[in-house]
Amino acid sequence: MAGINVDIRRAAMDLLARREHSKQELLYKIRKRFPSETILIEEAIETLNQEGLQSDNRLAEAFLRSRANRGQGPIKIRSELRTKGVSDEDIDAAFSDCVIDWREQVTSVASKRFGEQGPENAKERAKRSRFLQQRGFSFEEIASLY
Repeated sequence: MAGINVDIRRAAMDLLARREHSKQELLYKIRKRFPSETILIEEAIETLNQEGLQSDNRLAEAFLRSRANRGQGPIKIRSELRTKGVSDEDIDAAFSDCVIDWREQVTSVASKRFGEQGPENAKERAKRSRFLQQRGFSFEEIASLY
């Protein structure tokens, strides 16, 4: 029994060494390797969380910075974090701690994609708006461009 617990911890540590994982992601991945050890898996992941080796809050902050650097907007980032099983409290904390000006971000993404010149007509404006919405920016952020 103790050998399995060590194996579970080692598997979780291997995953965390590659990148941050949410508690839900770790549970899912470790359960695939050890399907009959649900209680031990939950205990091991809880221990890693208490030791500070796994943190949904830290994942949310790192994920937010990473996705913002790739030009994604707050709506898409929030959605992806929820998909990873991160709580709304951790997501809100990450967003309140970040220093990203989303209106500046949407301007930067639009200028990289479409250049500095504004849209020539309503059709072009709609095309740009759809692109920015797919990137996860809100209507208000997009409207601030035009």
